[in-house]
Amino acid sequence: MLFNSLEYFIFLPIMFLLYWFVLGKGLRLQNTLVLVGSYFFYGLWDWRFLFLIIASTAVDYFVGIMIHRNEGDRPKQKLWLWASVIFNISLLGFFKYYNFFVDSFIDLFEVMGYSIKSTWTLKIILPVGISFYTFQTMSYSMDIYYKRIKPCHDFLSFATFVAFFPQLVAGPIERASNLLHQITNKRTFNYNQIVSGLKLILWGLFKKLVIADGIAPIVDDIFLNHETYPASTLILGVTLFSFQVYGDFSGYSDIAIGTAKLFGVELMSNFKFPNFSRNVAEYWQRWHISLSTWFRHYVYIPLGGSRVGQARALRNICIIFLVSGFWHGANWTFIFWGGFHALAYIPVFLMGRNTIYKDNVVGENSFFPSLIELGQLVLTFGIVTFSRIFFRSESLTDSFNFIGRIFSDFSYAPYEHPNGYRMLDYFILLAVFVLYEYRIRRDERNPFQFKSKSVRFLAYALVIFAMLLFYDSGFDRSFIYFQF
Repeated sequence: MLFNSLEYFIFLPIMFLLYWFVLGKGLRLQNTLVLVGSYFFYGLWDWRFLFLIIASTAVDYFVGIMIHRNEGDRPKQKLWLWASVIFNISLLGFFKYYNFFVDSFIDLFEVMGYSIKSTWTLKIILPVGISFYTFQTMSYSMDIYYKRIKPCHDFLSFATFVAFFPQLVAGPIERASNLLHQITNKRTFNYNQIVSGLKLILWGLFKKLVIADGIAPIVDDIFLNHETYPASTLILGVTLFSFQVYGDFSGYSDIAIGTAKLFGVELMSNFKFPNFSRNVAEYWQRWHISLSTWFRHYVYIPLGGSRVGQARALRNICIIFLVSGFWHGANWTFIFWGGFHALAYIPVFLMGRNTIYKDNVVGENSFFPSLIELGQLVLTFGIVTFSRIFFRSESLTDSFNFIGRIFSDFSYAPYEHPNGYRMLDYFILLAVFVLYEYRIRRDERNPFQFKSKSVRFLAYALVIFAMLLFYDSGFDRSFIYFQF
């Protein structure tokens, strides 16, 4: 079930009404409804994969209890932790990476002059959201191991924490320290929280339906036919893809966070206007925050972080970026994408500028950025956008062909989409979108920051009008990060 589908807009009000006005007096009844609704929400894709979620839930529920029960016996605790890690990584590895490793193994032998018949690959369907919920359950076991939390002894609450439908299939990847205690404690109806949630849902739908889906056909055409377009069009294509993937994924996150608010739950922020980052380090503090902080807490710091000497710190940086790239997909393009970001991050780290923008935004004390900040924004956006050639291309061959044409064909020709989309409309739309996001850059949770009620309602009306104007029945697209 997609957030931008008719089915969801039938499902959500029913869940809301049952949750608050039928079962609102009992926490267990609320959690039972959310769990059943979450399994229904997920099962509409393929009910068979519900068994994977239930298995991951059961394993980490039991592992968490056993880690805590063996407190004082560190070797046994470590053994149970490894049981969780191995189970979840095996689950993820088989469904997501099995064919990748088989194909890479065969390619390696062919390079060495041996021909192997490809009979080992399997027709495997990638379960939606498997990269997200396996990481969520693993982090629960790790947090118990590191004594950050106590285990949950209520299986219903724990299963609800894992399967909570707003963030089940594409995050944010929640920590038990934030989400689980909200599941185990009674929620109360809060009018302001619900209104805030509805605003985020509206803004998320705008970013998905108008920004992401609106320019998706243009991006698809340029990347699919990149051999026939000049450098100017290719640069246009990858720049638009930057806006597409941002609108798509941050739009999903806004809808997820807004939906959770309707049920009295506060999820962590996943995006904080990354397009206004002044270096690559700040970008990763603002982009897909739940994943970047996951790798920081559960991979980078356990490896020693930056406290183990410069050489090993650089090694750790490379590891987390390469692993992050591989997390995104079973393709060498994602590994190159991760490696590219490691190379872009290292100079910032060596200059000691990787944390200087952690607690402030561009144009902190004024509306307009300084000329230096403006240059930093353009450079950072350019670096990130260039890396997305690898992220969007189907293969490394396509990636390097795309890059090669950018640096070899310097001719210019106005881009015309085969279906006649007017580029001027989209340029104006994106310009307004960027300026508006810059205006609200200090608070990602409040997209309609107007004191006047009449201005706010005008903003709602304009957003809805834009969705009706730019929406096309052919734009019913799944969210990009569902494939991860």
